[in-house]
Amino acid sequence: MKKQIPLALRFVRWFFPKLETISSRLAVRYFDTIFFSPLRYKIPEKEQECEKQATMDVIVANGIRIQTYVWGEADKPYILLMHGWAGRATQFRKFIPEFVMAGYRLIGFDGPAHGRSSGNRTNILEFETALKMVIGRWGEPAGAIAHSFGGGALLYAIMNGLPVKKLINIASPTMADEIIKSYLRAVNGSWKTGMKFKELIRKKYNRDFEEFTANYFIKHIKNLDLMLVHDESDTDVPIIQAEKLAEKFPVQFLKTSGLGHNRILKDEAVIKACLDFIKK
Repeated sequence: MKKQIPLALRFVRWFFPKLETISSRLAVRYFDTIFFSPLRYKIPEKEQECEKQATMDVIVANGIRIQTYVWGEADKPYILLMHGWAGRATQFRKFIPEFVMAGYRLIGFDGPAHGRSSGNRTNILEFETALKMVIGRWGEPAGAIAHSFGGGALLYAIMNGLPVKKLINIASPTMADEIIKSYLRAVNGSWKTGMKFKELIRKKYNRDFEEFTANYFIKHIKNLDLMLVHDESDTDVPIIQAEKLAEKFPVQFLKTSGLGHNRILKDEAVIKACLDFIKK
């Protein structure tokens, strides 16, 4: 079933091109607001069932309530799950029974301003804080599996010392301009706004936007066993982004076809390949 576009996003798609015409300064500030404000989608019934099977708890990271989920037995090695932008931990629901049967525990959380966690705006810095809180509580994982933006968030945290030695990134963005362009497409914005947004980021953080991308993080990471999974028909994050990362770092690369950006998380062959990679 095709995901319904929220009313708020439909309004932004209509409004944003008009705002660009009226004032480029206001447009870039509005783009900055929506760039860091993830949409919250209604939790599907099957994901609600997945929630009921978890042990749920809350941790607090920098004043933000982070909803956590644990599936599996307490004495088993655990796999850390990291969802993507506007996502939820329960999007990995198809992975859970397979990994639990293989002798693993799975621990996930809803990132700041996502799912059942608190907040309205967030960024990769807050995701790093949440990741460190989770690992501080449960210890070093046997591996981690991330989807989309979650892959970049994990690489950023690993670059800064997060103890993860085995990572699977599924459909994860890596290239600065392509990330910005994907947001611009979502709101019917122009690249003129994209360039001004990059200038705004430089002023706010005293760092180029490129320094917040996976292609930058990977240059500063060693001793990581990395697998990339990406679909050739992914229109949200084109596969060239994974290919560019693979040029910079030794990876195991699984390419799929016909699964797109989200259905890839439900594919039995993908789940089996991820489990084999974790077990090896």
